[in-house]
Amino acid sequence: MPLFAYKALNAQGAVTNGELDAADRTEALRVLDRKGLQPVSLRESATAGAASVRTQNPKAKPEDASATKPNGKKETLIPEGPVKLKRAEVVLFTEELSDMLSAGLQLEPALKSMENRQELGNLKAVSYKIRQVVRDGVAFSSALKKASPSFGPLYCSLAAAGEASGALDTILKRQAHYLKTLAELQSRLILAMIYPAFLVLAGVGVSIVFVTTLIPQLTSLIQSTPGGKIPLGAAILIGLSDFLKKWWIVMILTIVAGSIFFKAWKDNDANKSTWDRIKLRIPLIGPVITSRFYVQFLETMANLVGNGLPLLRALELSRDASHNRSLRVELDRVIEQVGDGRSFSKALIRSGAFPPLLIDMVSVGEQTGKIDVSLRRAAERYDKELDKDLQRIMALIMPTVLIVMALLIGTMAYLMITAIFQTISALNK
Repeated sequence: MPLFAYKALNAQGAVTNGELDAADRTEALRVLDRKGLQPVSLRESATAGAASVRTQNPKAKPEDASATKPNGKKETLIPEGPVKLKRAEVVLFTEELSDMLSAGLQLEPALKSMENRQELGNLKAVSYKIRQVVRDGVAFSSALKKASPSFGPLYCSLAAAGEASGALDTILKRQAHYLKTLAELQSRLILAMIYPAFLVLAGVGVSIVFVTTLIPQLTSLIQSTPGGKIPLGAAILIGLSDFLKKWWIVMILTIVAGSIFFKAWKDNDANKSTWDRIKLRIPLIGPVITSRFYVQFLETMANLVGNGLPLLRALELSRDASHNRSLRVELDRVIEQVGDGRSFSKALIRSGAFPPLLIDMVSVGEQTGKIDVSLRRAAERYDKELDKDLQRIMALIMPTVLIVMALLIGTMAYLMITAIFQTISALNK
């Protein structure tokens, strides 16, 4: 087994030297980590007969939960494979890491600090996995993909952009803000939908009572009346009632099968671009997706250009960080135009997919030489527009549900009452 010579810092910050046996460099780093040592240098020793520093249990795996550190504490059990995180945990990880990086801490020590925290739960395992991969020379964005699927392609692409520009802390801080905003929006949406959900359930319950009980009784009453004639509205309700009683199982199975087919269709790689294009045309939802794209694109571009990245490279990274494939096609056109030597604003104009206000602000930035400032101001502008769109949707949910339920229940009640009055009139003649 190879012998590695190391120089490391112990828990008290003192420098210590020694040698240890390990199968490879990665295993040697893990052995030092279990011993609570922060490596400064590590190289394979040419002196095979020198004294070596052994671990307390050489047969233990790197992730062995029973391995004991010098301070007497046992290591946390690290699960094998990727670790799934909740959205709140992803937000906490992003905030913690961005704060440490902003304070001047390097990436590996920051991850080590998060790994040593006791209250972070699954984040301890994720931090450990990411740190091990990063220490092997792998990029942080690639380490995120290996450690947990919860970060997603968008998150990893933004992390790659932050690494390339040297503004990883800023990118992570903005990503944390975006995730918190998204979580807050979902929370507000759930709260806003509680009352409409009760209304819908009540409406469905009343409709079931109408169809299964009241309408059959009304039909029997009218048919038992001499000369009784079923009104057109009541006949429609009776026909609907008979249809639902006969075919309700088929309707449910059809809805379930349609949902499964639709999900399979939109998850197919060949159809994702088409589905992304359709989403942009959905009323109310489309403008929100477009505004969110503008905000993310402008913020990413401002950070990358502001940290000295060439415009073309910044555009490529911003395109990779965009989730909607239809909009990524538009960015491909812009990148091609800029690559041919055209200015950024002219490329946006030729694309035809960007609003005039955005293009004007980019043009001002090009003329003043402060394009990153103009991009950031444009991002703030569209962030406000996005917030207005979201508030508009939230404000429309309640009235829409109330109107639909009022029309449904009111129509059924009107037809029932009309049929009853006509039946009474026929009895009085």
